[in-house]
Amino acid sequence: NKTVVTEFILLGFGNGPELDSLLFLMVLSIYIMTITGNIFIIVLTVANQHLHTPMYFFLGNLACLEICYSSNILPRMLLSYLGGDRSISVKGCFTQYYFFGCLAAAECYLLAVMSYDRYLAVCKPLLYPSCMNSELCLQLGAASLISGFLSNSILTFLISNLDFCGPNEIEHFFCDSFPMIKLSCTDTHMTGLVPAVVAGVCSVPPFLLTFSSYLYIIITVMRIPSATGRKKAFSTCSSHLTVVILFYWSISTVYVLPHHDTQISLNKLISVFYTILTPLVNPLIYSLRNKEVKEALRK
Repeated sequence: NKTVVTEFILLGFGNGPELDSLLFLMVLSIYIMTITGNIFIIVLTVANQHLHTPMYFFLGNLACLEICYSSNILPRMLLSYLGGDRSISVKGCFTQYYFFGCLAAAECYLLAVMSYDRYLAVCKPLLYPSCMNSELCLQLGAASLISGFLSNSILTFLISNLDFCGPNEIEHFFCDSFPMIKLSCTDTHMTGLVPAVVAGVCSVPPFLLTFSSYLYIIITVMRIPSATGRKKAFSTCSSHLTVVILFYWSISTVYVLPHHDTQISLNKLISVFYTILTPLVNPLIYSLRNKEVKEALRK
């Protein structure tokens, strides 16, 4: 006669009217800026003919991804802080986790594709126009998205087939794999290993490709005779690499490294980087620091 859980409670970052009001205003501001910044990038790249290049095609894809990524998590947080209702149905929780995992994996692959695009543009400029044609761009963009959605399907299926008979409080601000697995009343030894494996497959190879691409870019830039040219290239590459390292560091810390109960609060804090801050700063780092985007904005 076990009780079947029909809803989960997302504990978030605390409780209390004053704290909820402050968190609501903070999350609302971040969400508005994230959506506005990414929509701005999409509109600008579509409207300006000079930005119809592979680099900005991938930037537009990244902006779309960030909008979906943020909209999967932040609106639910806003509702919980606004009305105080932190409950979410079991099916709703699985759905949120599925799209979160798929979009996070797709972003890993897309960042690797973007770094490869920059590698060809900087290190193989003569081959770049023929290699990175429109057909290949569409294939790489579609492959990133499809791979992301396929990679998380097995894990979501395994978690959704676990038994949940109480307690139902998730120590997180969104539905994530480890906090949900911890609440299951069945044997989760094998299921608990799957998130680390999936995260490793989705993050380690793309990170190595991304890091290698930027390493070759830096070596090529070092050979530029002009100090001004080197400074400009390093400024762009360093900002891109900073965001990439921050994203992969936070993902690997939470999912790939060994998981302990004492790390729950720390992992929840680290999760803020890849769920909230990365979608906010990506438009600024990848686009608004770019001379071509500034010129398009003036026009």
